[in-house]
Amino acid sequence: MPGAVKGPRTLYDKVFEDHIVDEKDDGTVLIYIDRHLVHEVTSPQAFEGLRNASRKVRRPDCTLVTTDHNVPTSSRKNFKNVSSFIEEDDSRTQCATLEDNVKAFGLTYFGMGDKRQGIVHIIGPEQGFTLPATTVVCGDSHTSTHGAFGALAFGIGTSEVEHVLATQTLISKRSKNMRVQVDGELAPGVSSKDIVLHVIGIIGTAGGTGSVIEFCGSAIRGLSMEARMSICNMSIEAGARSGMIAPDDITFEYLKGKPLAPKVDSPEWKKAVSYWSTLKTDEGAKFDHDIFIDTKDIAPTVSWGTSPQDVVPITAKVPGPDDFQDETKKKACVRALQYMGLEAGTPMEEIVVDKVFIGSCTNARIEDLREAARIVRGHKIAPNIKRAMIVPGSGLVKSQAESEGLDKIFTDSGFEWREAGCSMCLGMNPDILSPGERCASTSNRNFEGRQGAGGRTHLMSPAMAAAAALSGKLADVRKYAPPQAVAKGSPKMELEPSVSDIESDEDLDKILDDPVDSQGNTASTGAPASSAGMPKFTQLKGIAAPMDVANIDTDAIIPKQFLKTIKRSGLGSALFNAWRYDPQTGAENPDFVLNKEPYRRAKILVCTGPNFGCGSSREHAPWSLLDFGILCVIAPSFGDIFFNNTFKNGMLPLRIEDEATLNRIADEAKAGREIEVDLPAQVIRDANGNELAKFDVEEFRKHCLVNGLDDIGLTMQKQDKIQRFEEKRTRDWPWLDGSGYLKRGNRRGGPVMVEAAPIPKTNRGAVKTEPLEW
Repeated sequence: MPGAVKGPRTLYDKVFEDHIVDEKDDGTVLIYIDRHLVHEVTSPQAFEGLRNASRKVRRPDCTLVTTDHNVPTSSRKNFKNVSSFIEEDDSRTQCATLEDNVKAFGLTYFGMGDKRQGIVHIIGPEQGFTLPATTVVCGDSHTSTHGAFGALAFGIGTSEVEHVLATQTLISKRSKNMRVQVDGELAPGVSSKDIVLHVIGIIGTAGGTGSVIEFCGSAIRGLSMEARMSICNMSIEAGARSGMIAPDDITFEYLKGKPLAPKVDSPEWKKAVSYWSTLKTDEGAKFDHDIFIDTKDIAPTVSWGTSPQDVVPITAKVPGPDDFQDETKKKACVRALQYMGLEAGTPMEEIVVDKVFIGSCTNARIEDLREAARIVRGHKIAPNIKRAMIVPGSGLVKSQAESEGLDKIFTDSGFEWREAGCSMCLGMNPDILSPGERCASTSNRNFEGRQGAGGRTHLMSPAMAAAAALSGKLADVRKYAPPQAVAKGSPKMELEPSVSDIESDEDLDKILDDPVDSQGNTASTGAPASSAGMPKFTQLKGIAAPMDVANIDTDAIIPKQFLKTIKRSGLGSALFNAWRYDPQTGAENPDFVLNKEPYRRAKILVCTGPNFGCGSSREHAPWSLLDFGILCVIAPSFGDIFFNNTFKNGMLPLRIEDEATLNRIADEAKAGREIEVDLPAQVIRDANGNELAKFDVEEFRKHCLVNGLDDIGLTMQKQDKIQRFEEKRTRDWPWLDGSGYLKRGNRRGGPVMVEAAPIPKTNRGAVKTEPLEW
């Protein structure tokens, strides 16, 4: 097999190679996707693409849908339907569109009327939809969460969402292997969130670019599954494609009894555990990068700036530009301090907080809520705290917490007890910060405007956020709670999700009536086997706009308030919105490069700072650049997901790592002169035709761009290989098709049926889901 790892293999190598459908000599790989999670923000354009090409969802049984980003977290006591409950027009449209798509394509959906609704990365594990050794994707960068189970899990853009829906595969490249080994006992007050913030502080937000991080060591092995999920969740903030932790007895114990995991003591369970137990890095396997950390060096940690790498121990002071040697970091520090309204040298514990948010896909599980409740029990939040919110990660987490009386502890202390959703993590619903407000947050990102335009975010653990609520300032949790041992296992959810079992032969036969080669759900398509769905990219000549900023994240490229669209177009006016326009008046900022001539007509962006496009998986970032007219971005490095997303939209991201070469190109841009990017020749020229630089580009991506080829059409040509892989998958891992859930054991293969709550009637017409196949 081309590119196969020889000799001892890492955990990542094993899972990746077990999912190869096809591999080209140039290293381009078609991998099979076992689990696809879908939500309302990154999916509408994908479903629209399926409709336009007359394609169906290939594997509905491998797809689970929920709504989370836009949903209000206010009481649902009077909830009737999405159309009457969600007040914001754009949010309502996205959620209603998702329900239309669920109905049209026959997908399992946990909507607002279903107790299992919640944040997509919390409901997957609690349902047992997430399993070891699987490939898991979602149109959300924090899909890396699921790597805690020994899954290869990563975020994808909307074009890739469409690709998975249509083919159940993705075109990929091998990632590098990176090991982060954490050894020792965690000190009191130190949690998994502190571990991962500490790691990001060491390696930076681009430290894991191009890599899959395996977290290992005695400290990691001692963590519960919930704590492991928090760590893997934030691996994307270190720039990594994914984070992984080898499955072990703690993993298997967590999965016992989960609705979509094989039934305990069944032949499938025993076979699965036997296979899962092999998923550990072989002795002698080589890593491209190694980071070794001693737990004695980790203290309760909090962020001070506008990047997850801007962290210090709570006992430290706010850094200043003089604390950094690198000029790029000095500039970033100045900008961060200005945005955050902080002065260098201020003790972190003296920073006053306005709001507290405990929630998000990072820290909204039952273990997180129990820890926060332990801190606030019997106390009141400080009088200067304007608002303190507890937002459970799912309806099941909320029910469990209420059964334990945690809601009463929080409300007695002055917290708001909310419904499940993403909430203030990214502020796409009414839960947002006002300009200038400061928040102690358990979320995963502290980018400018992340929790609301002008809002200031400090990242920390649930216990630290709870302590901040009591103090009214950033606080050291060790002063507010007695020492407590770190949880070794995983907390039990007493309210287990329900599954509709197959009760009769009639039910079973109904499932098995499909053709043998369909797996019960493989859809044929009338779409052409190949496509020329994108304009060809050969030579591009135009004005290049210069930018000298590091870590330009996707929130800066396109703020989240503009993600509430169900179309791909019309986003050019929102590009770099917070930088282009005055937030108070809406007037253009005359100092921003794209507001100046000749750069209003730029077709190329030249960024001399590293890590362009880090952060979210939102494909809206390249869409907004494309809509503005920018077809090529030149930078020393890129966020992995953004890099992939640009190619999917017929755009060319170019890595120019040599500083002198990049500066030569930037000088042409600063002078307002045109440059030419010649893709077939792989050369950048100035306006007079003189060569400025040569560049590398993967042969397959170049072939697709030059010929305007559509990935889905190309993949459709490999139907026979996909089908053969699915047949092998059913033989080797039958629990992934659902036979492990059948009451009659392994007598007959076939997917299980999971009943989703009916979608309520709306003024859009009656919509009802049927029991769906898994």
